[in-house]
Amino acid sequence: MTQVQVFDPALCCSSGVCGVEVDPQLVAFAADVAWAKAQGLAIERFNLAQQPMAFADNAVVKALLARSGESVLPVILLDGELALAGRYPSRADLSRWLGGPTPPASEAAPTTSCCSGGGCC
Repeated sequence: MTQVQVFDPALCCSSGVCGVEVDPQLVAFAADVAWAKAQGLAIERFNLAQQPMAFADNAVVKALLARSGESVLPVILLDGELALAGRYPSRADLSRWLGGPTPPASEAAPTTSCCSGGGCC
């Protein structure tokens, strides 16, 4: 099975969708990850603030950070090889990389924060 590893920048919590000002891209990506996992796809995330050794122990990520600094994050590895850096993959990217079903347009990730109105997901 294909393995996707996501090396996130330092986030306040494991999902990155907490706090007062939530980044809509993180909300959309969290929804995409949940969708992919529900499809049986293997995705693992690492947070620089909470799991720095995962970054230091991975030669690809360590070299990118040494060369470009934290601005290169997020880094996405596909079976240990660089697939994407500097942005999160779309749901269609995840599906294509993992050989999963192509999501219908109606299942696209939300573009607004789930934390609007003072609540947090």
